[in-house]
Amino acid sequence: MATTRAALTEDDIRTLVRGATAEERAAAANKLCRSMASSPLTDPEREVAAEILRVMAADAAELVRRALSATLRASPLVPRDVALKLARDVESVALPILSFSPAFTDDDLAEIVRLGGPVRQLAIAKRPQLAPKVADTLAEHGQERAVATACSNPGAAFSEKGLQTVVDRFEASERVLAAVAYRSTLPLAVTERLVRMVGEQVREHLISHHALSPQTALELATSSTERATVDLVDQAGRAADVKGFVAHLAKAQQLTASLLLRALAQGHMTFVEWGLAELAGVPHHRTWLMIHDAGPLGLRAIYERAGLPARLFPAFRAGVDTFHSMEFDGGNRDHERFQERMLQRFLTQPQAAAREDVEYLLGKMDAVSKGSRRDAFRALA
Repeated sequence: MATTRAALTEDDIRTLVRGATAEERAAAANKLCRSMASSPLTDPEREVAAEILRVMAADAAELVRRALSATLRASPLVPRDVALKLARDVESVALPILSFSPAFTDDDLAEIVRLGGPVRQLAIAKRPQLAPKVADTLAEHGQERAVATACSNPGAAFSEKGLQTVVDRFEASERVLAAVAYRSTLPLAVTERLVRMVGEQVREHLISHHALSPQTALELATSSTERATVDLVDQAGRAADVKGFVAHLAKAQQLTASLLLRALAQGHMTFVEWGLAELAGVPHHRTWLMIHDAGPLGLRAIYERAGLPARLFPAFRAGVDTFHSMEFDGGNRDHERFQERMLQRFLTQPQAAAREDVEYLLGKMDAVSKGSRRDAFRALA
């Protein structure tokens, strides 16, 4: 194996096989593994390397096996049979290879989760990527610490069933439930369960980052104990079914001029379109044409047909004109920057919004501005 011989002396190889002490063999093993990892190998050289790794994996000295596992923990050179042998070894040998090695199949990892115990479960939970089969097996069989770690792992691809299993098994664990709640995306059904199970801080995060059904959003928004926690405008902006969300709000008599104006000032134009269509009893495509009419008549016609207060029309006119004057920039956090600029421009226009709406929008602008500044500081750090 030319690439290996170029980096190793005959004494290195002799020491690896016949070294008198574990320390000598471990040093040789470490040197060989680093040589393999740093040099491209041909297929025949890979075969020779695999045989050498099998010799190291069978060495009686833990120090040698640990050198192999730690040095080649993420290497594609480690054969599957060697990786499985190391995974069954003592923890100091097994954990590096379990945490990173690409040699394992999803079936291998799922079986180790079921049979390997909490320490090995934790190592697998930390892997950069976890396929749904592995993540869901952790959900079903993992100990609390491993499950919390997997749920906090952005590379863990849980299915909805897997997340439901986590909530079922650990409904009394604040640590696990918080880990689920802070995932970047959640199925609606999981969010709806969690929002009734977690503490105030985690619930606020759920409500501000994940969609709720119209029924739950309204229930929380109108509850005397939850009134300050749910923002129907934010929920409307996240709704997958905007038409359904609007219909539910209208049925509950919550589709008000104030709500529509607040949504408009934040750039949630799709919600405004569907809201005016619902109130006016006009199909959405016709409503869209009237709202986005380049002349002065279309918006006024649909606004009056919707039965909204005449005193607020100048504010709606200013909001629509502001929306049309702006564009998304296509960069990171594009929506947040658009929302901030939309609020700034809207609030500096002469308009007749109610005092409580202006105060609400000022609060929103402050919150969005703080988020933008925080991201800017992180980018500079």
